[in-house]
Amino acid sequence: MSVTLRFCGASRTVTGSCLYFQTPAGKLLVDCGLFQGPKTLKALNYSQFPFRPAEVDAVLLTHAHIDHSGLLPKLTRDGFRGPIFATRGTIDLCSYLLPDAGSIQESEVVALNRRNAARGRAEVNPIYTQADAVASLGAFRPVAYETWLPVIDGVRARYWNAGHLLGSASIEIEVEGAGAAGRPLRVLVSGDLGPDAKMLHPEPDAPAGFDYLICEATYGATDRPPVTEAIRRQHLAAQVRDAHKAGGALLIPAFAVERTQELIIDLVDLMERGEVPAAPIFLDSPLAIRATEVFRAHAESLGPDVNRLLSSPYLRCTETVDESKSIARLTGFHVIIAASGMCDAGRIRHHLKRWLWRANATVLLTGFQAQGTLGRFLDDGVKAVRIQGEEIKVAARIRRIDDYSGHADGPELARWIAARRPIGRGVFLVHGEEAELQGLSARIAERSVPAAKIFIPILDDIYELTTSAPTPVDVSQRRRLAPEAVVALDWHNDMSKLILDINAAVEAAADDRARGVIIRRLKRALEESERN
Repeated sequence: MSVTLRFCGASRTVTGSCLYFQTPAGKLLVDCGLFQGPKTLKALNYSQFPFRPAEVDAVLLTHAHIDHSGLLPKLTRDGFRGPIFATRGTIDLCSYLLPDAGSIQESEVVALNRRNAARGRAEVNPIYTQADAVASLGAFRPVAYETWLPVIDGVRARYWNAGHLLGSASIEIEVEGAGAAGRPLRVLVSGDLGPDAKMLHPEPDAPAGFDYLICEATYGATDRPPVTEAIRRQHLAAQVRDAHKAGGALLIPAFAVERTQELIIDLVDLMERGEVPAAPIFLDSPLAIRATEVFRAHAESLGPDVNRLLSSPYLRCTETVDESKSIARLTGFHVIIAASGMCDAGRIRHHLKRWLWRANATVLLTGFQAQGTLGRFLDDGVKAVRIQGEEIKVAARIRRIDDYSGHADGPELARWIAARRPIGRGVFLVHGEEAELQGLSARIAERSVPAAKIFIPILDDIYELTTSAPTPVDVSQRRRLAPEAVVALDWHNDMSKLILDINAAVEAAADDRARGVIIRRLKRALEESERN
């Protein structure tokens, strides 16, 4: 009997989560997410899947975030006809998230094709359309936490609250007769794990005793100081007061689902208590507006005052394009919350174009910024960025607050892994950049599991799981990207930085003669490159 696992995403990188299991009875996926970050990774969203969608029998979805669910419409469009199992909260959120993602892709392709036409380049098609996304929703099937679910013949699964997002889950999988001495092969996929004392959620939970554990490592090397509700709000209040003193807009790029709602709840509470200046809070994201409606519908299970705070008169929802554009007429202090959280898409980019070059503006980053994203460049302190082909100087105050992170930090991940023991055959660490993966590996090596049983797969690695230890399968002819291309910034990032550096050098030159020297040197370098 053979059971194999292919790591089709979120391997040595954070996005594109997708695990492909092949069992004697059939094939299943855990998650099918969108790649984000460098363009080399994002190009995978447009390419064929590394498996045949029509041959996949079922999908187990851990949660609604787009890096876990965002390619499901493409999967169904390309031939998948099985069920997508998810909790009710996840289904409710996906009913907004996926059509919104399709709509964004359509609108961004229209803008891109206008630029391509002007440059004489070929048109491109969206990854999928809003109609594709709506059609995919018919495949969703609700599941309850802590209840065994038959998935395909000989395979069952059970969902456990992961404490990360409304409806998020870790998924326990059993493959009948594939373990030692004819016992079930037991696998636990962590999904994304929430931190201790997560706002709106209980702490993550799951049973113990597995052959394999597949665990996220987003913040595996990170130690955060303890955060309480009071500390979190104190930190946010300090940022808001500083932004008010600066006198310009406070821009908060935020994930539309949950991060936005958490920020609104705290901002409104602080304003009601008089701890920060009262000001309009513009929620400038159609998706976030609809997601807020979902949170209001689930308010009873999320805590006291949630519905009241999410319905505050301080909150102003700007759903239409015209309403969004009207915010640009404001000049004094106000708060704008808009997606995306990594600044790589959505309306936040328009607000950044308007405010980044102003010294009185504040940009408050509230979540993980993946390598290669605009948010990561701002967090790293760059002096200029390119947004939609335009160069923008960064004069705004760039600030960060980690108290709203939806992910467990290194010590919390290590404790969660330790609580899953005994882990018989191996731990796979995924959903992390290199430093975080290595950091978590060092935390758990020998303490929770022998170092020899810790594996850090790279994109498209395949392992046989029925052997006494996971056995790698040769995939040298089946990789979509070279391993080094997965973990590094790509030429698109280098090109953007080069253009910015050239502009800065030309502007800093003493006179026109010096500028001419720079330009002639660049031309000679290009001519030499063409000759070679």
